[in-house]
Amino acid sequence: MMKLYTAATPNGYKASVALEEMGFDYEFEKIDLTGGVQKQDWFLEINPNGRIPALVHDDFPIFESGAIMLYLARLSGKFYGTDAKSQSRVEQWLMFQMGGIGPMMGQANVFYRYFPEKIQPAIDRYQNEGRRLFEVLERQLSRTEYLAGDYSIADMANWCWVRTHKWSGIPIDGLPNLQRWLEAIMARPGVQKGITVPEDMRARIRDDDEDSAKKFAEQARKIVVTGKPA
Repeated sequence: MMKLYTAATPNGYKASVALEEMGFDYEFEKIDLTGGVQKQDWFLEINPNGRIPALVHDDFPIFESGAIMLYLARLSGKFYGTDAKSQSRVEQWLMFQMGGIGPMMGQANVFYRYFPEKIQPAIDRYQNEGRRLFEVLERQLSRTEYLAGDYSIADMANWCWVRTHKWSGIPIDGLPNLQRWLEAIMARPGVQKGITVPEDMRARIRDDDEDSAKKFAEQARKIVVTGKPA
């Protein structure tokens, strides 16, 4: 029995994409971040950090999206490599997302979309660093079809963030291998299903709908700036 506690965020999609790609049967519960459900005592018993996603497998709780992906990959024997070196390659690119892509794009979102004041040096800092990290991915993908050679949880994790580059204000022009990789992963049925759990954010935020973007940013701003639910 697996139950995923999640919301429609890049980190949330990392877990749902992995579950779908590996073919696990699971249930999910949408966590209302704006309502502060992630800070309630029952949820803190599952994830002491009060963040999504979290997974419970036969009464065993796992928190942190990267840890969930590693747990599932080891359990399934899929998308992780078969020996110490191939597994290390996957782990290196997974940690690259967790330590670089995610934090830098997350901060770009904060200053570009959510922060009430436009602090241009901060926006430039995180967008430029995000672009630099995209160029690291581009160099790797010019040599290999996927980040660690074969398709793996490292690709799933990085893809779930990089696909949101427009929201972060980070361009991908001039990065043909990154664009090829984005399109190839998007074509996978498991990925397509995973990004609808608990909902597809594209239904709420459309590139051509400024009002929906402003509404979402305002909701997120209240959490980001105050640390409290909207």
